[in-house]
This record gives sequence, structure tokens and C-alpha cells, in this order.
Amino acid sequence: MDKPIMAKATAVWLVDNTTLSFKQIADFCGLHELEVQGIADGDVASGVKGFDPVANNQLTQDEIEKAEADPLHSLKLKFNPAALGEEKRRGPRYTPLSKRQDRPNAILWLVKFHPELTDAQIAKLVGTTKPTIQSIRERTHWNIQQMEPIDPVALGLCKQSELDAAVQKAAAKRAAAGEVMSDDERRKLVSTEQSLAMEAEPKMPTAIEGLETFTLSGDDKKEREVDADSLFNLPDDTDEDEDDDDKR
Repeated sequence: MDKPIMAKATAVWLVDNTTLSFKQIADFCGLHELEVQGIADGDVASGVKGFDPVANNQLTQDEIEKAEADPLHSLKLKFNPAALGEEKRRGPRYTPLSKRQDRPNAILWLVKFHPELTDAQIAKLVGTTKPTIQSIRERTHWNIQQMEPIDPVALGLCKQSELDAAVQKAAAKRAAAGEVMSDDERRKLVSTEQSLAMEAEPKMPTAIEGLETFTLSGDDKKEREVDADSLFNLPDDTDEDEDDDDKR
């Protein structure tokens, strides 16, 4: 941690018990300098009890004395091995309500363009659950027909560095396991910036899919050649009238 716990209470104690400048206290506690001045004037945190950072193993007395002697010295938090990793996020990523409706589209993008990512990695990137990812992989999601793949970075669901790190980790894991990626998967193994710069793949209607290589042979062409005039050659009505007169 780079800031003390109970920062405002720590600032109250430092104001009351040291000759540190307002800026030194503000920088150490993560507060604004005017807020520390308000604490000294009694306008801010008037009911807050001071929290001793020395007694609570966050600051040494030598560090305080050094900072009091040099107004330009910045207080440094005492190293505490037990506090390592305390700021690391635990559990699934929190997604704001305004962006939760975009998560299925982001999952679809990750499944389509980065199939090497595991469900756990996708869940960590966009803050979702494994059953949701599985339903999108199997195209059984209730809204799958209305979904479209959208880059989670563009949606603000994760950072570019986080996505690239996950992709590289997945690729390294597959390589270590001896799995060989197909050419199509290898082409997809690019950063988001590169994928966004690529041109969209041409879409073909499903009704004519598979007929793109269909051709007519020379004989078939001759058989199918039709004279336009013959389509409009109607029977001669005069001949029919003469036949009727002869019968009479």
C-alpha cells in the first residue's frame, strides 16, 4: 500500500503532534493541502480522533524527524510485508450498471477473435460468469440472435494491457502444453489495436453460401442460350382463321 490506513485520522494526528508542513502531510495521506489546513483550523474532521501512524507500524519516528528537518522531504510509508497484495483486486471485476448490457457482446468478441482464452480469463476480463460464457460459446444464449461482437476495450470493460497480457499468457500456456494452433487461430492472435485496424471480413448471404465457385460448362451455356425474339413469336391468328373457314 502507498497510503496509510485511516488517512484522515492519521493526518489529524500528524497535525497535532508534528511540525510537518501541510503539503508533506497531504502528500503522505493522499489529501488536498487545503484539506489539511482545514484540519489544522478545526474546520475539517473536528470529530475525528487522531490515529498514531508510529504506534500502528506505518511510519517511523526517524522518518518524521527527517521530514521535520527538511520541508522538501516526502514521508515514506514503512514497509510492511503483511500488507503486500492487499490492494490487489479479489473476486470478479465490478461492472457499472450502464455497461452490463454490453458484456454479452464483449464475450462474443473474445470467443470469436481469441478462442485461446479460457472461460476463467474471459470472466476476469469483463466481470461475468462461466455459465454465461458457455452459453455464448454454444450459441444457446437467449439473446444470441441480437448480439454482435464488440471489443471489450472499446466498451471500457477492460484495459488494453490486461487483454494483451491475457492473450499472451494463453498463447504461452498452449505452446507449453504442445498444442499447435491452426493458421486461422494464429492470425487471430493479435493485439486489439491491430485487430481494430483490420478490414471487416466480407459477409456472404447464407442463401447462396457454397455457390460462389459454381460455373456453367460450355455445353450448358449453349443449351441455355435463348433467342430473345423467340420469346415474343406468337402464333399467326390468320392461319387459324383460314382453317376454321375450311371446316365450315
